[in-house]
Formats: sequence, structure tokens, C-alpha cells
Amino acid sequence: MLGTVLLSAAASFVLYTVWSILQRVTKPYFSALKNIPGPPSPSWLYGNIREILQQEAGVQVEQWVEQYGHVFKFKWAMNADRLVPVDTKALHHILTHSFDYQKPKDASRNIAQIFGYGLLAVEEEEHKQQRRIMNPAFGPMHLREMTSIFFEKAIQLRDIWLAQIPASGEPAMFDALSWLSRMTLDVIGQAGFGYDFNALNPDSTPNELNQAFATIFQGSQNRHRLFVLNQIPLTNLIPTERRRRIAEARRTMDRIGRRLLEEKKRAVRESTGAGGKVEKKAFQGRDLLSLLVKANMAEDIPENQRLTDDQVLAQVPTFMIAGHETSSTGATWCLYALSRAPDAQVKLREELRGVSTDTPSMDELNALPYLDAVIREMLRIHAPVPMTARVAMKDDVIPLSKPFVDRYGKTQDVIRISKGDSIAVPILQINCSKEIWGEDAGEFKPERWLKDSVPEAAHNVPGIWGNILTFLGGPRACIGYRFSLVEMKAIIFTLIRALEFSLAVPPEQIGKRQVIVTRPVDLADPEKKNWMPLLVRPVKQ
Repeated sequence: MLGTVLLSAAASFVLYTVWSILQRVTKPYFSALKNIPGPPSPSWLYGNIREILQQEAGVQVEQWVEQYGHVFKFKWAMNADRLVPVDTKALHHILTHSFDYQKPKDASRNIAQIFGYGLLAVEEEEHKQQRRIMNPAFGPMHLREMTSIFFEKAIQLRDIWLAQIPASGEPAMFDALSWLSRMTLDVIGQAGFGYDFNALNPDSTPNELNQAFATIFQGSQNRHRLFVLNQIPLTNLIPTERRRRIAEARRTMDRIGRRLLEEKKRAVRESTGAGGKVEKKAFQGRDLLSLLVKANMAEDIPENQRLTDDQVLAQVPTFMIAGHETSSTGATWCLYALSRAPDAQVKLREELRGVSTDTPSMDELNALPYLDAVIREMLRIHAPVPMTARVAMKDDVIPLSKPFVDRYGKTQDVIRISKGDSIAVPILQINCSKEIWGEDAGEFKPERWLKDSVPEAAHNVPGIWGNILTFLGGPRACIGYRFSLVEMKAIIFTLIRALEFSLAVPPEQIGKRQVIVTRPVDLADPEKKNWMPLLVRPVKQ
């Protein structure tokens, strides 16, 4: 009997796998995208994936834009077409119709397996419900209260660096990526869920939650193979060493997360007054998890619309990506850009040293025009995520701001797309488009954001913030973008006021590699390690 069951299961596995592959093989021949131009595929199995990964983030796609125009396609795993519309009108349509254009199922499935069914993984009405409950926690009012945490940790990092610089005034070399990652981990621990990682303490050892997150966010060296395997759902059942480590890390996250969640819920219940209402003054928790719990327990939410404990815990990765991954890499690239643009660094320092306090308020921080311009320009050129993907849930016609020429030389005013077709959202190509930003689009020039000098074409970029696509747009735009912006501004404010930065290696030695976000990579290192070596010295008084 057992043998029959196992044989039946194996047969089902084989049949489902064959069916999945056949779907992949035949779809390009029936898809509306078959007339779209694009590069030839060097491999049926890997498509153009390896070409993309072998180059710096965004470089290969930019070369294809120059060769094939603003509407083209490339081959994804197993011969699947992936459309690339470098067109603001088309992207506005795709991003604002979030029910019709959803994340690829393999991506959502992998996110859910690792993190749970939180805001990053769910779609449609469930996404709307979770976002509605989470929105207040990321609002300006609560960010004002959290700004002091940002400065506390930024000042701690500044003082650690100052203490390690020789008294002679000679610069010291620091790996900015590593230190900023530790700093923002401490920030999100406190501001995100009231947890002390103590990562900046040089004498501390990584605690178990720290190690769990490090395992979760660690990249794979064989990403092109993972992209192929992810197309077949049942392959996720195959046990691997990485899956074992992720499962163990997930259990650690769940255990500690549930303890923290119970503490937050208890605090809310204890703040409930005699009338059964939550008294705001009695509840002092200001971290994002506390605010989320409080919003989820509000009296005006029907019981069937509340988040479950599992759904609440699944939001923690959203906090981590918004307040840790994005902010640490963003601040790292900002120091890199300022190291390569000493005049901009001096100009920024002059503005920042004109502020009379080390800890300005959020509103005072946002009122500094050149700091704002520097952050905007960094996020334009060094977008943490250079590209994301969507899948059409129905046949559709995508409008265009200008026509394109198809493979047969015919001019097309729209893109016709079939249900199931895959679309790449080219964040970096829009951010660095010469048609939008001019011939110097690839250069770091904060001045382009001053005195209403933003090009008219940039106003058509469908991003939620700053005329750029870095935080996306539409209903699925980054919910934590304000958090990340204020945190990065606090970091740069604190460090540039006190320290001077220059690159410790030739600029051409620093490349880019995307692992969750785009991190700097040492091209001269055999292991291609992720780091940002900077020479740091105190500002001359």
C-alpha cells in the first residue's frame, strides 16, 4: 500500500513538472509579445539571465535599450519572454493597475515561504487590508517620534569612527557597508519592534535574531539556477542545505517574534481604560510593531478584517527591508558618491554645519535643500533595487507615450499583452534615462534638484516620491519610503558634519551586485566580497 502511494506521488510530481515545462515551452509561440524585438537567447534553460547577472546591476539592460529601443523583451528562465517597457505612460498603467499586474507567483511563493504571508507576498484585497492597517505606523506623525532613534545610533557610529582615527590626523579605513549595516540593524531593532540587537557594540557577539536575519538575507552564488528552479513549484520541496538553514532561521524569527508580539498586545490591553477603550497616553510603545498591534486592535475594525498573529509577524521583514537593507545600502552609496564628488561633499558640509544642533527634528532635517538634493540624486543613480517584475493577470492593451517598431518593421502605438505574460519594471533605466534627465543622466549632480531645475519629462515618472521610480508607484509602492528617507538623511547629516570621506581604492574597483538590494562589490577581490572601503578623517575645524 505504501509503495503504491509513493509511486502515485512520484508519478504526479513528474507529470506536474512536465506540464509546467510544456507550458513554458509553448507560451512564447502564442503570446502577444512574439512580435516584440529583443536579444537572442543563448540558452533555452537560462535565457538571458546569465548575461544580466554577469554585468553590473542594470548595465546589460541599458545596452539592450540602446540596441532595441524603449520597448523590447529578453528571455527569462525556460524560454519565457519578459517585456521591458522603458516608457513612463506604460509603467504608470502597469503600476496603478495592481490587480491586473501582480508579482510573479514564484517570487511571492518564495517570499511567503521565508517570511510568511505579509505585505510583501499577498495580492489584491488581502494586500489592501494589510496596507490599510499598516499605513498609520509609517506616517509622518510617528516618524517624527522615531527621528531621535535615528540620530542616537548615527551619533554612536560617528563617535566609534572618531575614536579609531589616529591622533596624528591620518585617515583611518573603514568598511562603510559593514558599519552602516550594523547601525541600521540597531535602528530597526528599536524603531521596528523594540528589540536591542546591540550590533554597534564592538564587544558584542551577534545574537540569535541577528544571525537569523543574516541567514535570510544572504544571497546565493548560483542565482541563475535558482531562477530556473523557482519556475517549478514542486522543486521547492527538495531539501537543500540553504533551505534547512532558512527553515531554522525562520523558527528563530517566529519564536522571538511571537514573544515580542505578546508583549505588545499585553501593553495595549493594559492601557485599556474602564470604558474598554485604548487610552493613547497610557500606551507608550512607539516602535512600528507596537503601532501595528495597536491599529490592528482598534475598535473600529470588524473582526473579520483584523490581521492574524501570523500576518502581523509577517510584516517584520517589511520593517527590515525599509529600515535596514534599503537605508544601509543607500547611505553607503551616498558616501561613495560624495567621496567621488568632493565639491558636493564640501557644499553639503557647509549647509549641515550651519545647523545649530546635532539632533534636528524631522521637519528641520527635511528643510535642508542640498541634503535633500543629495539624497534624491543618490536614489536616482543608485536605486537599491534596479528592476522588479509583474505578471499580467488578463489580456490587456498597454498605452505608450511614443510608438515603437516591432520585429517586422511595423510601427505600434500600444503594447498588446496576453494573460500570463511577464513584465520587467526597469527602475534604473527610467531613473537614468537620457531622454528624461539629459545627456548627463549618468552623472551624480545634486544641483539638478535645486531651484525647480527638474526636467519637465521627469514629472511623468510614475514614482511615489521625488520624480524617480526608486520606491515604485501605485498601490504597491514602498510603504516604508518615508522611514528610509528620514533615516538616511539623519545618517548623512551626522557623518558629513564631523567627517571627511574619500575612496580607499580606485573607483573602477567598486562594482555593483544585487542580492535583495544592490550592494557594492570589490571587483579586484577573488571572492568578489561586498564592502565599501573608505578613508575617513575628522573635519578640520
